[in-house]
Amino acid sequence: MAERMYGRPAAPTDTTISSADWDSRDLTGENHANVLFVDVDMTEATGVGAVFTDCTFRGVRFNASTHTDAAFVNCTFVRSGFFDATFTGCKFVGSMFDGCTYDLLKVKGGDWSFIGLPGADLRRASFTDVRMREADLTGARCAGAVIRGVDFSGSMLHKTDFSGCDLRGSDISAIDPFTVELRRAVIDPFQAVVLATALGLDVRD
Repeated sequence: MAERMYGRPAAPTDTTISSADWDSRDLTGENHANVLFVDVDMTEATGVGAVFTDCTFRGVRFNASTHTDAAFVNCTFVRSGFFDATFTGCKFVGSMFDGCTYDLLKVKGGDWSFIGLPGADLRRASFTDVRMREADLTGARCAGAVIRGVDFSGSMLHKTDFSGCDLRGSDISAIDPFTVELRRAVIDPFQAVVLATALGLDVRD
């Protein structure tokens, strides 16, 4: 298990849901707290406003699921699959991801601050207009990903690979160009000034 930021332990769970078939389930309005989900199939599940607090998901399949205005607060995701999953306006504050897959994951809006995605392979994922303040993306592989309008302020981005990534509109003030891979990354003029300043250049009109 990857370590959470600041050494915070995973939340304890009180109940377990194992090997349940939640395929195409409507999660609208559901509320779960301190639940351990093991090998649950949430393929093509949908819902608005579902709330999961201090839950742990092990081997859960979120493939092709669609979640709107949902909350996964301080949750832990272990070896779970997010193939073609869509999260719109969702809240993942304080959640931790370990050994998960993210092919074609789409995140639009919402608050993913204080999350842990160290070493995550996000090369085929997209994040648009997402708040990811003080997130841990240490060593994450984001080459070729779409990460636009994302607030990375205060985030841990050491050895993150952003090569060929579309970063336009994102707050990249936390990026150290000496420790982050940025070859062929797409940035806007304002970001170019931010990076130039970080490199110690004197930018003048």
